[in-house]
Amino acid sequence: MNPHFFTPLTRRDMLRRCACGFGYVALTSLLAEPARAAAGTDNNPLAPRPPHFPPRARRIIFLFMPGGPSQVDTFDPKPLLMRDRDKAFPTPAPEGVTMAPGKLLPSPWQFKKHGDSGVEISSLFPQVASSADDLCIIRSLHTNGQAHGQAIMKLHTGSENQVRPSAGSWILYGLGTENQNLPGFITISPLTAIAGPQAYGSAFLPAVFQGTAVGSESTPLTQAQIRHIRNPETPLDLQRQQLDFIQELNREHLQQAKADAQLEGVIESYELAFRMQTEAPKLTDISGESKATLDLYGIDQRPTDDFGRQCLLARRFAERGVRFIQVSHAFKWDQHTNLKRDHERNALEVDRPIAGLLKDLKERGLLEDTLVLWGGEFGRTPT
Repeated sequence: MNPHFFTPLTRRDMLRRCACGFGYVALTSLLAEPARAAAGTDNNPLAPRPPHFPPRARRIIFLFMPGGPSQVDTFDPKPLLMRDRDKAFPTPAPEGVTMAPGKLLPSPWQFKKHGDSGVEISSLFPQVASSADDLCIIRSLHTNGQAHGQAIMKLHTGSENQVRPSAGSWILYGLGTENQNLPGFITISPLTAIAGPQAYGSAFLPAVFQGTAVGSESTPLTQAQIRHIRNPETPLDLQRQQLDFIQELNREHLQQAKADAQLEGVIESYELAFRMQTEAPKLTDISGESKATLDLYGIDQRPTDDFGRQCLLARRFAERGVRFIQVSHAFKWDQHTNLKRDHERNALEVDRPIAGLLKDLKERGLLEDTLVLWGGEFGRTPT
């Protein structure tokens, strides 16, 4: 009989040996959301880190419009389309791209110049246009992706067909987070079907850097919550006692074993899960906001209520030090037909909340160091 088979395993050895098996997969999945901002120590992967140069922006809010908001109907006017209406599309399709024949179609909306900058914005976004001088409109981006899932992955991870960390994960990995009581990367109402969690995942980076979801596209934000931070079966005082006991065992174990920064970060992250039980619900409860603020975002009004709540939560997370916040509108911008009807419906849902977010950030002095991005995975061919 080989005595090797009876050698007892330490906890650390067990975790190391099952690192390639389903046990560790389950462990990282279980810990992914509570492990966002472990207590600040030298081994804490989420501790704030200085960038290579002093930045202007300290956080990002990404307002994602899935489905493909049309660039020529929103922020990129093409006046020659009116002159060339009904002419054949003049540019051949790129190699490998299938494109149905069509005639040129001008935008049904008027563009006007706004602000001191004179930037042209479609009449679809009258509220956003009031903040024209705070906007930087980029009209030079393009994508080769024809399918929504492919293009969404390209936008979020930089790769169309390889599993790569999302932008929020890279930023959190590189800069850490400012608030050790909250996740450093939060995604509000993310997509669940197209692209799904990969769009806010950490891929080959440790799971601690993936986004924490608040709700989903199919759940009204009034019912949304951050999962797995509460244990309704165990009172807080008993949880505190259990956690203290586990941490005492951890400290004794670490004195006898070699340092393992990744495993130590996972162990320490349980403290964050405990702290989030009181911190996170306060942030998602907007009952203390003034009526003026709720009106600014269009909350409790149709059709802006749900997206208004998302944008208000984004501001609340931003002012508490969350590094990367993504807000996803529902998958409604994919207009193969009924462009005018459906783009107007979509714009009515998001125009006021976006304008409210920009104004609110500016009034609170947060716009100076917050980068607000707006966009979709692609636009439309003007036919």
